[in-house]
Amino acid sequence: MPNLLTILTDLAWPVAICLAWLAGEFGQRLTGLPRISFYGIVGFALAAPQIGVLPVSGAGPILLLADVAFGLILFELGYRINLRWLRTNPWFGVAALVEALGTFIAVYFVAIAFDTSTMTALMIAALAMSTSPATVIRVINESRSSGQVTERVLHLSALNCVLSVFTFNVIIGFWIFKSSADIGDATLNSLVALLLSATLGAVFGVVVPAVLRQMGNFSKDATIGFALAVILLVSVTYTIQLSSVVATLAFGLTARHRRVAFNQAQRNFGVLGELLTVLLFVFAASTLDWRTVFDGTALALAVVAVRLLTKTVGVTLFSELSGISWRKGALTGLALAPVSVFVILLLEHARLRGVNLSEELHTMVGVTLMLEVVGPILIQRSLIWAKETRES
Repeated sequence: MPNLLTILTDLAWPVAICLAWLAGEFGQRLTGLPRISFYGIVGFALAAPQIGVLPVSGAGPILLLADVAFGLILFELGYRINLRWLRTNPWFGVAALVEALGTFIAVYFVAIAFDTSTMTALMIAALAMSTSPATVIRVINESRSSGQVTERVLHLSALNCVLSVFTFNVIIGFWIFKSSADIGDATLNSLVALLLSATLGAVFGVVVPAVLRQMGNFSKDATIGFALAVILLVSVTYTIQLSSVVATLAFGLTARHRRVAFNQAQRNFGVLGELLTVLLFVFAASTLDWRTVFDGTALALAVVAVRLLTKTVGVTLFSELSGISWRKGALTGLALAPVSVFVILLLEHARLRGVNLSEELHTMVGVTLMLEVVGPILIQRSLIWAKETRES
């Protein structure tokens, strides 16, 4: 017969997910703020370093489930990317590269100014390039927004993810070897891993729709079919250490360009997607330690401010050239604030590869905590001010 401690440990995650869901529902109704902000607060409060209800995170089923939840979101993001639009509007692609590169450079020099080591500054800068697609997709779906700002935020978050994954993996490879002679090998290995991940996702994007069409009931079976395919794809990349981020993005992108039509029920993948989204944000916040957060508060505040400024300025500079007003360009840059979930999953997988970065990157922990709560609010406000939501 299990003892009381074992029973409480086994119930920790189910109870935490239920509490987070309740907090999100009541919090959203009382304040009008995004539900995911409340998920993050509950996850952080219940984590081992704080109240201590949730066990210390590590490799295991919870991390895999978080990866699956993130994979479902990335698949939906990939499906909403229009490559033809990127080809016909090259200035938008230029804006994406400028804001990502500008963020990398600016954050790197800020970190150096705070006496951070060169390698740690590079990793902070690489992570700061990203925008969390989990937060972006969730807030956009919850707000039911549509328009120029919405579409640009979706496309920029996807591009930022790929650029951040590539840059971060190059730096991690260089960190492992710790030799400038190996920077070429690290870059090549990262590029090969991304190409293999994209190829695997594209294969899924061709095979899965073909199998579903052969079943003869595409509209009914597509949601569960694609959900199972994402679970399998994430599990494969998890096992062979490829990038689930790039693979699931490529899967969704290929499915879109194979002219697979999604019905309304497939947004968020229904109840399964909703449940896993709660788990994802609770898990992400549960990895944060308040002691580490306070250790890097000053640098974290500087990184958040500089990152938000460079992204907003980078997008705004090319707004009129890419076909929108400078005001909507600035709102697009402001909506790129979230970074939390993406950063945490990258750090967790780096740790599983034997690279323990918790001490070196305590600054990003502080950034993550701030943007776990504030990021969704900034996206929501940007979409409302752009008059692309029901509330506006």
